Amino acid sequence: MIMTAENVGDRQGLLFPYRVLDLSDESGFLCGKILGDLGADVIKIEPPGGDAARKVGPFPAGRPDPSKSLYWLSYNTNKRGITLNLEHPRGQDLFQKLVCSADFVIETFPPGRMEELGLGFQKLRELHRRLVLVSITPFGQSGPYRAYKGSDLVAMAMSGMLSLVGEPDRPPLRVTLPQSSMWTGMYAAAGALIAHYHRELSGSGQQVDISQQAGQLWALANAPAFWSTNRTVPQRTGCRIFGRSMTGATMRAIYRCKDGYINFIIYGGAAGQRSNEALVGWLKEEGLATESLLKKDWSRFDIAKSTQAEIDEIEMPTAELFHRYTKSEFLEQGFKRNMLGYPVADARDIMEDPHLRERNFWRSIHDPSLGHTLKFPGGFAIFSEAEAGPVRPAPRIGEHNAQVYREELGLSQLDLVELQVQKVI
Repeated sequence: MIMTAENVGDRQGLLFPYRVLDLSDESGFLCGKILGDLGADVIKIEPPGGDAARKVGPFPAGRPDPSKSLYWLSYNTNKRGITLNLEHPRGQDLFQKLVCSADFVIETFPPGRMEELGLGFQKLRELHRRLVLVSITPFGQSGPYRAYKGSDLVAMAMSGMLSLVGEPDRPPLRVTLPQSSMWTGMYAAAGALIAHYHRELSGSGQQVDISQQAGQLWALANAPAFWSTNRTVPQRTGCRIFGRSMTGATMRAIYRCKDGYINFIIYGGAAGQRSNEALVGWLKEEGLATESLLKKDWSRFDIAKSTQAEIDEIEMPTAELFHRYTKSEFLEQGFKRNMLGYPVADARDIMEDPHLRERNFWRSIHDPSLGHTLKFPGGFAIFSEAEAGPVRPAPRIGEHNAQVYREELGLSQLDLVELQVQKVI
């Protein structure tokens, strides 16, 4: 069924009937979306005139339109939307009234700004003892960098990620599209749920302090452990992997194929033995296996002691082999031969993935801003007791002002007009 704003109904997810007030910018959008996907009633609060992120592209046909930002529409599904000016005393008063019926607040103001507005955690806690405040900043609420400004590029650089991405003889690279906010939003949602669990046990809320820089730690994979375990600092090696060999050899991780790229690594151990033996069998069928590879005892192969010459001997024919096949052909052969590797998927590959299609992963949601249906990723997990995933399109600017202010706070239509004139909503 195609979901629309009208047929969402009383959807009771895992976080029903908890309410979230989302004051965040791009660094917190995903946090609110995850909580909304789990069934919480998320109210996205924008300044009058709309959030600045509505100007972030891409846009249909390349024509900028704040109501049609695909970025905004993607990361704000499952949210209701209101406008509110927190710089105005009446706006602050209205927000405090909303807090009394909320369970979570997500904010991305600089440290101390909420206190300046009279909306700091201690004040909000006086209004609602069980409230969980999720505060997302570039470098956290305390420490020497707390007042520094940040961005996706700054977070990636200060986390160390940029030092590891790119070819060693060229400048460092950012990771594809701006991605630090996605890691940050994920950690913020996890922190909110941990605080929620604590609240259910203790009856008391707390402030969750999220640093965008620190949120990139898991994105660095095993790099932070290099110094602790090896007393070496990992270096930028492009499509190769550094540090698995005690001889200083590097292993290739990315290979070209007919229609893109394949991730394949020469491993040691029992799993590596099976994969390597299968690779040599495939190379033999294609007439690419060297005599040395055919005679190699893979049960005794130790990647840690391999020289660069030994690694190169394996990788050169492997590169030629993979260049003969497409990504889907490689995947089919990988399954058939029990090899360790996978295609590097682009957006089209993911959309056409048969596994996701069989799981009914994709959700079709009608978006009134665009006037047609969009396809969204479904829930990040399947739960036995409740549904998760997007069912409501992202809100239009002030779409639910009347619903929230009149029906829930009891304001009159005249009050709403007056608030609009005063630029409060």
